[in-house]
Amino acid sequence: MARSRSLMSENLKEEIAKELGVYDTVKETGGWGNVSSKTCGNIVAKAIEIANRSVEK
Repeated sequence: MARSRSLMSENLKEEIAKELGVYDTVKETGGWGNVSSKTCGNIVAKAIEIANRSVEK
């Protein structure tokens, strides 16, 4: 069952995907379905890292 809301904004996901070099896959396929679970995990880890840095400031 899919969630009805996202905890991470699309803009943040896109920026991190660009940084990790997978945004082209997302853009070409029109969604996140063809991004590996490992890469999605890396995106989440990067988002957590960003959040932790903003809390420390």
